[in-house]
Amino acid sequence: MQLDDVRSEIERMRAQVNRQRGEIRQLQRAGISTSAAESLLERMLNRVDELCTERDRLKKELEPVKRRALGGRNW
Repeated sequence: MQLDDVRSEIERMRAQVNRQRGEIRQLQRAGISTSAAESLLERMLNRVDELCTERDRLKKELEPVKRRALGGRNW
């Protein structure tokens, strides 16, 4: 996966997470069990975490190697 693909997937998943949270609140107000919905939400959040890890890895691969002169001093 490319970095832009991962970023767009994270954005899409975050929107889904927000919708799922809204649905859970509706179920709670209606007095309906939310255990299945909360389980799904947990899996969605885990997937977002995995995508963020992948994004960070891809970003690190794209960063140029920083070389510092004079023993690492910042000028």
